[in-house]
Amino acid sequence: MMSQPVVKVLLVDDLEENLLALGALLRRDGLELLFARSGPAALELLLVHDVALALVDLQMPEMDGFELAELMRGAQRTRHVPIIFITAGARDQKRMFRGYEVGAVDFLYKPIEPALLEYKVATFVDLHRQRLERERLADELREALRLTEMFVAAVSHDLRSPLSTVLMGSSVLDSKLEDPTLKRTVARMRSSAERMGGMLDQLYDLARARLGGGITIDPAATDARPLVQRVVEEFRLTAPERGIVVEEDGGSTQGCWDEQRLGQILSNLIGNALRHGDKQEAVRVRVLGAGPGLVIEVQNGGVIAPNVRESLFDPFRGNRTSRDSLGLGLYIVRQIVLAHGGSIDVVSAEAEGTVFRVHLPRDARADGTPRSAVNALDSAVDSGAVSKSGPVEGTPSEGLGHEALPRRA
Repeated sequence: MMSQPVVKVLLVDDLEENLLALGALLRRDGLELLFARSGPAALELLLVHDVALALVDLQMPEMDGFELAELMRGAQRTRHVPIIFITAGARDQKRMFRGYEVGAVDFLYKPIEPALLEYKVATFVDLHRQRLERERLADELREALRLTEMFVAAVSHDLRSPLSTVLMGSSVLDSKLEDPTLKRTVARMRSSAERMGGMLDQLYDLARARLGGGITIDPAATDARPLVQRVVEEFRLTAPERGIVVEEDGGSTQGCWDEQRLGQILSNLIGNALRHGDKQEAVRVRVLGAGPGLVIEVQNGGVIAPNVRESLFDPFRGNRTSRDSLGLGLYIVRQIVLAHGGSIDVVSAEAEGTVFRVHLPRDARADGTPRSAVNALDSAVDSGAVSKSGPVEGTPSEGLGHEALPRRA
């Protein structure tokens, strides 16, 4: 069984005999008592010790208890330390109110009842131990999460090589076979491998976002208009029965963005609109460049339930209704938008349906965030030959989603 941590309590009084008496009453195993005979001495101890409670005498020369409490509340390190004032004075309401104003949690009046003192100190000591235990558990959970995400990154990286072999092998088989039945079987193998590749890309991006401080981007001069047209045409090939309408306001669609990542955003949002929207209504993609930045809207018929909207951009909790999806698509979209210094929001109502709206600054480098630094995750699991893109939730499942987009080596 884990032993309880030693907890420290600060005793402040200008009279040595009072400190000795308090120490005799409170001394016990697991409790370390710190003694200070003045306010300045108490502040020095607080600079190096984390205490569960401070018992402070009100009547002290140079710096009284009120002044000490005000200084403690003014410092980040000590502002949350509970303070109990000890006084031999009468029960003056004004003094009590002032004490509570400067941060006291209680008053004790001399002569002190030992049982009452022990009870109050024990209460704050227990609360402090509970806080320490919560912090310890939180640290353990954070470390476990970090190790899990590193494992996910490593696995998603290492599985790419055998998956590439499967894809290349299926391509070779497809070119050699003539039997229609066998060709359909090979096509299904390739489709499944491509879906797996999309999931691995999502897991890798998740790990980058969580461990590497966000998804990295490589902004360059980009025209969003042809990119939008290219992604829309890809979806028209895979979903010819659905209408996709592109609308523009005539403004400039040029800026400095990561074209590959911008393609991911478009593929995810358009794919989600086709998959989850009203099948009787066209999907509308608006590219608005008349303002200082670029706005991209993707609208579809249908309404997202309020309980789903609350966690729409959370990993593994978004619109996960497809066997090809891990529920990471919208989370990754949001991380890409944030990496560009932009924002994304969603409006869903009966009148206008569902609209995802992406706002991007004209220059993704303008916010001063470093974009080209290689983070710790990249150096640990990225050999330099790994594609950082790929289908995300909402991309065409037959491998037509990103072939036309430039890929990073």
